[in-house]
Amino acid sequence: MKRREFIALATSVALSRPFGAQAQQNDGVRRLGMLSEFSEAQMQPLVAAFNQQLQKLGWRPENIKSDLRFAIVDAAQFQSVAASLVATSPDVIVALGSRAVRALRDETKTIPVVFTLVADPVAQGLVTSLARPDGNLTGLTNYEFSFSGKWFEALKEIEPRISRILLMSNPQNSGTMALAKFVEGIGPNYGVTMVPAPVKTVADIQEHLNAFGQGTDRAIIVLPDGLVVNNRDMIIEHVNRAKIPTMFPFRVFAVSGGMLAWGLDFVDVYRQAANYVDRILRGAKPNDLPIQAPNKFSLTINMKTANASGFRIPPTLTAQADEIIE
Repeated sequence: MKRREFIALATSVALSRPFGAQAQQNDGVRRLGMLSEFSEAQMQPLVAAFNQQLQKLGWRPENIKSDLRFAIVDAAQFQSVAASLVATSPDVIVALGSRAVRALRDETKTIPVVFTLVADPVAQGLVTSLARPDGNLTGLTNYEFSFSGKWFEALKEIEPRISRILLMSNPQNSGTMALAKFVEGIGPNYGVTMVPAPVKTVADIQEHLNAFGQGTDRAIIVLPDGLVVNNRDMIIEHVNRAKIPTMFPFRVFAVSGGMLAWGLDFVDVYRQAANYVDRILRGAKPNDLPIQAPNKFSLTINMKTANASGFRIPPTLTAQADEIIE
């Protein structure tokens, strides 16, 4: 775990109007915390988009101090880092992922938390209602579960003979496991047998990939989690070498060499998160801000990887692509 105060990316920002009593008590300096299981490099473009959106909303770079804690690897570490972040008394905390939210929920009932990339927060017990979340939590979910059907359709378009799909997910990530249960359940609708691959460590990832083997009847779906994001190069190198069509959840996988990535537009998510942070700093209460479903999914196709692996991407799929990497 590292701690870094972003100067260029998480710059100080302030509203052009007075902040009220709390601002006066803090000498005009507002504190924004961020807690993420993603690496510093992964967070940089998201924080940049977040700050750009704040500026569009009328903020100027002056006096919010931002503190980003990143690359957290396990639940115990999340709890420790969450406690130290809460101890700095930020005005708002932006949290990425279910584990970050759970850790923060255990540390504070008063500091507003805007979460991102959290699957089904009601089912996870984080909030009681999407329309009117209780307490100090609100934010954005990461997937409409039904969207995952497009992953199966795309893989079958590329290789109709697929009959076995390895489903890689982290059992320590409760949000991802809710999605995994849904995806596993609909697999038979697409004529495939699902092969669960629970991964908690890098060694688990390697073990499941090696055991799955290769062949024209196989494909892989990788579900969202910080562990797979931070170890994407190793996963991509394996599946490309084995020539296994693999669907990844985020664009960064395709940029790193994965053939297909269809999921949330992270940059758009952090623009939306900035909207909620802005409203909270202007006086809104988290429980008055309904939890938002994602409204933008992006398909990225790495055509260079597809060609090198001998896969033909059908025109019906390229027509849906938001980005094609040549």
